[in-house]
Amino acid sequence: MYKTIIDLAKECPGINITVKAGELLEMVDYCVLKTRKELERQITDANTETYPSREKVAEILDVDLSTLWAWNKSGYFKCIKFGGKVRYRMSDVKRLLKETSEAKQ
Repeated sequence: MYKTIIDLAKECPGINITVKAGELLEMVDYCVLKTRKELERQITDANTETYPSREKVAEILDVDLSTLWAWNKSGYFKCIKFGGKVRYRMSDVKRLLKETSEAKQ
């Protein structure tokens, strides 16, 4: 059975091996491609706005639904209504978490 150097490294991480230059280039290309895909995924995820429910936001922020209602009424943390459903921008949730974290430091 044919194994690539990557498969061998995963199965036996402590083994000493001698590699051909072509295999080394294959491994480098694999690592670069894998890293690139992960970075692209992270960038796409960061640029995609989501709108979680108030229940989910209350869970994330560890507050009661009445707190979210009061924050919305005061203008501190505004909600968005989609067809009668109350939602929040995830970017606003992250901003609030960041501000809270920085205030504690």
